[in-house]
Amino acid sequence: MRRILVVAAERFELAGILQRAARIGRPGLAVRFSRTAELNGIEFLLLANGPGPRLAGEAVRRALSLEFDGIVSTGLCGGLDPELRIGRVVVAGTVMADATGEIFRALAPGHWQERLCHVLSVDRVVRTVEEKERLRDLGASVVEMEAGAVAAEARRRNLPFYCVRAVSDSADEELGLDFNRVRGRDGRFLISRIVWEALRSPAALFPELLRLKRNAGIGAEKLGEFFADCRF
Repeated sequence: MRRILVVAAERFELAGILQRAARIGRPGLAVRFSRTAELNGIEFLLLANGPGPRLAGEAVRRALSLEFDGIVSTGLCGGLDPELRIGRVVVAGTVMADATGEIFRALAPGHWQERLCHVLSVDRVVRTVEEKERLRDLGASVVEMEAGAVAAEARRRNLPFYCVRAVSDSADEELGLDFNRVRGRDGRFLISRIVWEALRSPAALFPELLRLKRNAGIGAEKLGEFFADCRF
């Protein structure tokens, strides 16, 4: 049975995969969240260690005492291409790490027949339509926060790398809440700070948080469907 390492930022991004999986176990790795699971004839190690390249790279390094046949960066992403709507699953052909300018090649799973996209990997939450348009002009279809670091670790160990994402906010959506201000020193989002910021403008921000939660659920479900039919 093939063994694949899957790295996300948050555990809820893996919920759709776990709902469809069998033989779920707790490997006890020193990361925020880890599970083993079998799905579609593959043994997955699913990790979520927080947002951003540092935490994602740390998660990969802590798992690679084990043997894997490939590494997948997955989770939610922001749409830059106006044609990408909420819940759309995209598969990367290339990933660019914003901090270093490095470009990594990504493989397509065997069943994927659609266009491959260019993913921009940054260490911040992109909030405004203006910034999304600027990043779109660089050739990226979506933006996220972990794939560049995961790709770098995969290259370092000469392992096949995949990037599969689901859109949770579209190109024409703005975020009123500045999620970059609610990250702790370790880079993780702090629920207490999110609530505090939302309480400062509840009429605008609580509906936004509900919308984001709904969109995240849609994205996680679509990722689960994808992995259930996937051939890495």
